Amino acid sequence: MKVHYTKGLRMLSGFWAENSPCSFCFNTFAHSLTNKIMVQTSRLFFTFALLTLISGFFNVQAQSRLESRAARIHKSIFTVDSHADTPMNLFDPKFDVAKDNSITLKRSKVDFPRMAKGGLDGIFFAVFEGQGARTAEGNTKAKKSALATFDSIHSVLRRYPDMAGLALTPADGYRLEKEGKRAIFIGVENGYPVGNDLSNVKLFYDLGARYITLCHTKNNDICTSSTDTNNTAGLTKFGKQVVREMNRLGMMVDVSHVSDASFYDVLRVSIKPVIASHSCAWAIDDNPRNLKDDMLKLLAKNGGVIQMCILSAYVKKGAPNPSRDSAMAALRVKWRNFQDLTEAEKESAHNDWWNVDEKYPQSMASVQDVCDHIDHIVKVAGINHVGIGTDFDGGGGVKGCNDVSEMGNITLELVKRGYSKRQLRKIWGGNLMRVLREVEKI
Repeated sequence: MKVHYTKGLRMLSGFWAENSPCSFCFNTFAHSLTNKIMVQTSRLFFTFALLTLISGFFNVQAQSRLESRAARIHKSIFTVDSHADTPMNLFDPKFDVAKDNSITLKRSKVDFPRMAKGGLDGIFFAVFEGQGARTAEGNTKAKKSALATFDSIHSVLRRYPDMAGLALTPADGYRLEKEGKRAIFIGVENGYPVGNDLSNVKLFYDLGARYITLCHTKNNDICTSSTDTNNTAGLTKFGKQVVREMNRLGMMVDVSHVSDASFYDVLRVSIKPVIASHSCAWAIDDNPRNLKDDMLKLLAKNGGVIQMCILSAYVKKGAPNPSRDSAMAALRVKWRNFQDLTEAEKESAHNDWWNVDEKYPQSMASVQDVCDHIDHIVKVAGINHVGIGTDFDGGGGVKGCNDVSEMGNITLELVKRGYSKRQLRKIWGGNLMRVLREVEKI
């Protein structure tokens, strides 16, 4: 504006000089007015710059206070992750759960030091078994492998009693937190090791398992899977017996991975609240692994809880990655869809999988995307029916929370969105522990 005013005055001054004897007076006036405008403009610019600086300072201060508040809340509440596949790493000689493995085994997401750094008090270690042949031989092999994983978890806890302890009840979890230790709960991912023998449910319960994910990526003798073909049948007759036995014993029934038909059957059969240990909202990402809104409402009516998974593919549709898709498809062919593998083949297949994952990294969702799901679940099912189940070491991880040391970033984002300490206490473990207490009642 200064340039236009000055130019206009100079044009007017020139006109006056040609047509008036008082041109000197006017030129003096115009020069004085131009200087005043320049001074005023400079003052306005300085004032604007100062206000911008002050505003930035107060924004930084406000952000700092927000981060401090979120950190205080995260530290003061009991935090539990309902699903991690960390036990698979226990068989890797390069992995030591008592040390920070972020350098020595970069793909690992969980260990005791990083749990402490991320303010995570408790975690459910998954005894995972991929689906194999539905034969007597296959069932025996799966059970033997599951028992070896149980043993590896117990061995670690015996080795590091000052760092962590086995939690069988919510009371155990709270006690271990007060002792400054990590609370290690156990879940079984995939009911395949149960086979057709109902007594195996109690065997796994006695070994410390407090939930069973009824199936994995393929149909089994308990129910149909969300990612298998011919999955409209739901629970089998034996599957209904398994659900009732879990109710009797005090084990949480886990509906993550199950088909929609299996989900509805479980809700009809179970007399106790059920959980989805690591699932997301289908309305935001229509992955078959996620729960539709009517399922969220039924889960809430049942008194159960959906534990928000942070595996990126379940959180947000990623950009097309044909190279990764082709490489993964080739691995499935090479390793017979990861079924009926010997122990040596399992190790080789596992290494191949992680090599492909590193060479062709998947598109990553963000902490903000995760919290969008939480917002939606709270809106549909209510604050009493949502938690966190990362699926770390089984593919879980997003930008801003790529391993357990960054768990506080979820709390920070939720605090930014207006969640209170009481609400965060429920999301970070209160809801899940409530379900476990209710399921324990015989």
